[in-house]
Amino acid sequence: MTDPSKTPLSYRDAGVDIEAGERLVGAIGPMAKATQRSGVMGGLGGFGALFDAKAAGYADPILVSGTDGVGTKLMLAFETGIHHTVGIDLVAMCANDVLAQGAEPLFFLDYFATGKLEGGIAEAVISGIAEGCRQSGCALVGGETAEMPGMYPPGHYDLAGFVVGAVDRDKVLPRMDDMEAGDVLIGIGSSGPHSNGYSLIRRIVEREGLDWSAPSPFSSGQTLGEALLTPTRLYAQIALPLIRRGRIKGLAHITGGGLTENTPRMCPDHLVPVINRSAWAPPPVFRWLQEAGNVSEDEMHRTFNMGVGLVFCASRDNADAVCAELHVAGESPVVIGRLDPA
Repeated sequence: MTDPSKTPLSYRDAGVDIEAGERLVGAIGPMAKATQRSGVMGGLGGFGALFDAKAAGYADPILVSGTDGVGTKLMLAFETGIHHTVGIDLVAMCANDVLAQGAEPLFFLDYFATGKLEGGIAEAVISGIAEGCRQSGCALVGGETAEMPGMYPPGHYDLAGFVVGAVDRDKVLPRMDDMEAGDVLIGIGSSGPHSNGYSLIRRIVEREGLDWSAPSPFSSGQTLGEALLTPTRLYAQIALPLIRRGRIKGLAHITGGGLTENTPRMCPDHLVPVINRSAWAPPPVFRWLQEAGNVSEDEMHRTFNMGVGLVFCASRDNADAVCAELHVAGESPVVIGRLDPA
């Protein structure tokens, strides 16, 4: 029985606003609907999301899943008040990873948790997620928004995502059995640090005594915060045609660890990637970070992508054709190395 001497408490009194959550769900609906694609069954609101891989065009699909977050790049969003780009980063970090297995990203779910839903922050973040899904061709089919009073400082939140992709069995990457010494490594550009190395970036900015609202020292017309919040590129629409035509043997998504650690992940044990660092000029953001932080060349290459966001492995006979297709797609591919015997 209730005690009449005690003031009645509600969930709102405890800091959870159910109505605010319902309003957010209403705002998300049109964003998710705009990402719909073949294979999606039903809409938002169920206990799970259904997807028909056969309706998406796969005859013998292998499912490929991936999950990730945005890391300490979120701190820039909190400190600048710019929240509409980190959702793109979230999708990209997941979708580009499954792409490296040859998979088309099919559907995405997000997890957004905060102490209090306020100021349109969640809507801005989720609008970025929807945009990332649009750019990668996958559907935003659901997710979870959690309001947890006392868990996060005001204005802060946590963000994670999960993607499922599919690839027909005979197109799974990497094709390690087909790789051989002399195969060519072709890189295409990143948009900047993407979502990696931001603990070091924040330390450099702090030591330089710069404010996020200061003019960017490496790009014109932007503040430092805006420049460093440039979202991660999504590569599915560029790479999938090459994968489906069997033009490439492997892909490496260059994330934390840089070219140094990520390129070997697509290679068999008897082959090693040899990268020619003089083959391309890293974008100005990396030159600024290196000089401002007095960071060694090796440390730069094992922390950042250095301007190369995705690496293709192709045979010597196919390399020119792969580069030509990438040029047609609007890219500026660069031969950055080769495979050598281990």
